[in-house]
Amino acid sequence: MKKGLIFTFVSVLLLSVAQWSMANDDLSVNINSADAETIASVLMGVGVEKAKAIVAYREQHGRFYVAEELTAVKGIGKNTVLKNEARIRIDDEVTSSR
Repeated sequence: MKKGLIFTFVSVLLLSVAQWSMANDDLSVNINSADAETIASVLMGVGVEKAKAIVAYREQHGRFYVAEELTAVKGIGKNTVLKNEARIRIDDEVTSSR
């Protein structure tokens, strides 16, 4: 009885985590219009300070035309862009770096 209860609990927990993960994979952000807090909340590995750097870069240099341009922002590397390619939008569509 105890093993069955533990198995059920673990199964429910794993299903909940899987659903949460799938729901968060649907997130994307337009890097040309979003504020720093929104960028930080959507992009993995990008905190508020890096997101502020993205916004500052955008304000100084103009809009981004491709996601790879984010690598010009101090603290944003190619791996960060690749990890977030499905989450980065430059207009209304999700971009791809491939």
